[in-house]
Amino acid sequence: MGFRLPAILRTSFNANQENSKCIEVQKGYLAVYVGEKYKRFVIPISYLNQLSFQNLLSQVEQEFGYDHPMGGLTIPCSEDVFQNIISRFSGL
Repeated sequence: MGFRLPAILRTSFNANQENSKCIEVQKGYLAVYVGEKYKRFVIPISYLNQLSFQNLLSQVEQEFGYDHPMGGLTIPCSEDVFQNIISRFSGL
């Protein structure tokens, strides 16, 4: 698979234009920003082994590249699609 993930466990993002804060991401998890409003999800790294999640990341790479303005992985699909995909992994 040809994607790279940031090796950052601390992700800084701008909650609003005036206040910026640093948010901890627990070891073994990854912050991703989904949809038009960049809703933040913290997901287990184990999800990266799932074929459907890898397919989603491949589509994102082909369509948008890897310029992630939020400092974390940005997935521009709808929140509903994203939640549907990760809901299948709840037993992991």
